[in-house]
Amino acid sequence: MSPSIELVIFDCDGVLVDSERLAVRVDSALITQLGWALTPQDIAQRFVGHSRQYMREQIEQHLGRRLPDDWQVPFEEAYWALVEAELTAVDGVKDVIEQLTIPYCVASNGSHHKMTRSLRRAGLLHLFTGRLFSADDVTRPKPAPDLHLWAAAQMGAAPEHCVVIEDSPFGLRAARAAGMRTYGFTGGVNSAEQLAGPGTTLFHAMRELPDLLGAEATAKSC
Repeated sequence: MSPSIELVIFDCDGVLVDSERLAVRVDSALITQLGWALTPQDIAQRFVGHSRQYMREQIEQHLGRRLPDDWQVPFEEAYWALVEAELTAVDGVKDVIEQLTIPYCVASNGSHHKMTRSLRRAGLLHLFTGRLFSADDVTRPKPAPDLHLWAAAQMGAAPEHCVVIEDSPFGLRAARAAGMRTYGFTGGVNSAEQLAGPGTTLFHAMRELPDLLGAEATAKSC
């Protein structure tokens, strides 16, 4: 029998807000301009779930040169313009969160500023007051387990009693390394094949999640 669930940890981008589709478009254009031709699909496979610092290091390694300190400025301007114009919550996720009867939180490689701005734009921020944890809070971002362990500790939950909802292989790897149960959301930019792994339950629609978590975690099924 699986341990009882004490905490549900959500990733932010691609799980709560449908932002990854926007980000990979902008990243593809930016990195191609820098000299490395990558499609949005390439971006999803290589970078979704990683930190911006990791992306910078990989670009510099491929190009064989350092990027200027302001290399992200064009991305930020284009990305936030798309956010304001197009960003929505992931379909069904608000209903799922409102049904949870146990604690939940967010653990994202994005900054606190990015999480706050994105969740506010998607109409979800009020559900996560005091429940936002960023890679900025720990020494190592995902795919290291530090962030998930930090979030669990702050929420007072043991790792073996946590479940993690992620949409990237790197986030799932981090959760498994933390000793937590993993659920891979395949409704975003990464495929089921990319998200499959030991002990990971895959699901395609967010409204499936309450039934997967069971009666102990939710008030009712969608």
